[in-house]
Amino acid sequence: MDEIAVRTFWEEHPCGDQQVGGLAQAFAGDYKKFFNDYDTFRYVHEAHILRALDRFSWKGKRVLEIGIGQGAEAEQIISRGACWSGLDLTEESVNRMRARAAVHNLPIADLKVGSALNIPYRDQTFDVVFSHGVLHHVPEIHTAQREIWRVLKPDGVLIMMVYAKHSLNYHVSIRIVRRLGLIALMIVPGMRLGGIYKRHCENAKARGILNYLRMENFVHRSTDGPDNPYSKVYTRAAIQSDFPDFELLESFKLWMHAPPLPAASLPGESVLGWHLWAQLRRRSHAGICSRPASR
Repeated sequence: MDEIAVRTFWEEHPCGDQQVGGLAQAFAGDYKKFFNDYDTFRYVHEAHILRALDRFSWKGKRVLEIGIGQGAEAEQIISRGACWSGLDLTEESVNRMRARAAVHNLPIADLKVGSALNIPYRDQTFDVVFSHGVLHHVPEIHTAQREIWRVLKPDGVLIMMVYAKHSLNYHVSIRIVRRLGLIALMIVPGMRLGGIYKRHCENAKARGILNYLRMENFVHRSTDGPDNPYSKVYTRAAIQSDFPDFELLESFKLWMHAPPLPAASLPGESVLGWHLWAQLRRRSHAGICSRPASR
């Protein structure tokens, strides 16, 4: 797995686009209506994101967001007083953020297409690097974390959300319910399938059902669609291992999301939530061989 495959997937499947029917399909390119409907949908179904953002200090901070999506969190961070810059691997997300900034009259400091593996900013530029639901899609995460370390100021912090391994979604829905469900779909004769179910079955037939259902393969296909090339689930220990140039200051889990289970009505959000938020502080010195040259 490499960055090219990840870029290709997200260029073709802009994050969150189909949750409201698609910019091109349902909105005929009407950015204003699309952004309004998308933000309403997002913060009704994931209101915890706004609560999480409010736990951190943004006012007056120079913030780099890695992975922009539809720009919803960017707008929220800007509204909280940050001087915001954005970096995304795909032209599509950057173009949508430009459109959002124009439609909503948002002041942005900078916006670039680029890679977290080679961040196009000088050393010690930002107070905060923020990334929501993106860094768990980066196979070469050790390289990315070194680059994040480099562009942060000496007292800078990384605030991120990654998928939680110790969650209802991973341990019950993905590992058990969805795998058993796919087996049932594959063996029931005459079953008529559509959408993601059809694509899962096609993938399983092409790759072999047992190979497809191995967790090291199935976890990618069960987070952001059956063609998603790469995802990782995290524990606190895995964060500390993958981000050795940072000190983990705090972490918390939110959002009882575990389809097809009716998880939203279940208790225990802080223990079994799917979104693992973490705040990490830049260490004074990066690890051995982890200091790339200034840009």
